[in-house]
Amino acid sequence: MKLDGRRESTNVDDRRGKRGLAIGGGMGIVGVIIAAIMTFMQGGDITQVVQNIDLSGMTEQTTQDFSPEEQELAKFSKQILAGTEDVWTEEFKKMGKTYVAPKLVLYTGAVKTACGNGSSSMGPFYCSGDQCVYIDLSFFMQMKKQLGADGDFAYAYVIAHEVGHHVQYLLGVLDDAHEKMARLSEKESNQISVRLELQADFYAGLWAYHDNKMFGSLEDGDIEEGIRCAEVIGDNYLQEKARGHSVPDSFTHGTSAQRMRWLKKGLTRGDIRDGDSFSPSYSSL
Repeated sequence: MKLDGRRESTNVDDRRGKRGLAIGGGMGIVGVIIAAIMTFMQGGDITQVVQNIDLSGMTEQTTQDFSPEEQELAKFSKQILAGTEDVWTEEFKKMGKTYVAPKLVLYTGAVKTACGNGSSSMGPFYCSGDQCVYIDLSFFMQMKKQLGADGDFAYAYVIAHEVGHHVQYLLGVLDDAHEKMARLSEKESNQISVRLELQADFYAGLWAYHDNKMFGSLEDGDIEEGIRCAEVIGDNYLQEKARGHSVPDSFTHGTSAQRMRWLKKGLTRGDIRDGDSFSPSYSSL
């Protein structure tokens, strides 16, 4: 992506520097990585997930010795967040609404949120309780090593997807979906979750479409990076990688084909009216 000269968002809370040394319950680094793969891009309101994370066994040490790679990722994340602010401000104006941007929280290892305790093992996530996007930058390195998803646009897609959940929150979609999920069976609830995730993928693509129109940010190969990332974070791909088989009724984020399709839909159309993932039949998503 072409980001030279682009502004960095100041709507950032940098909490890096407290690095967990040991995690209670005996979860080693292998367990953390596997959990990260399985819960990658666990979007939406993560209250139930984070409240069950026990941080009592985690010790911390303070350090400010960040690698050049991590510092570059921090700068990059702030630039992408700024781009989402610019794009969504304009998109909300078109709808006669005012966009209130989420705060980006950068952390290391573990973090306290309005939704409860969060951990890097969860991957990037959005908490509607405090309207913040949480990211441990080491996850981008895990994307490359564990999933083979690399490149600046793949990383931007992760951030834009989580911001997409914030857009859903502002539009009332997120709360409405979660209210319905609480009343339905697990299978039906999972299907609504898939719809939420696919719409967030669409919103990530829509952001990229308009960011490119505003700033000429996309380069050759960027879209392919994003599509590849969408492929390897599909529920079927991740479950087969971890278990050797997939269980469709347990899908909460969508298949590789679905995620690629909805991201590409946003990338090519750039019209928020095309992002309705709730009206079509589930089988046609």
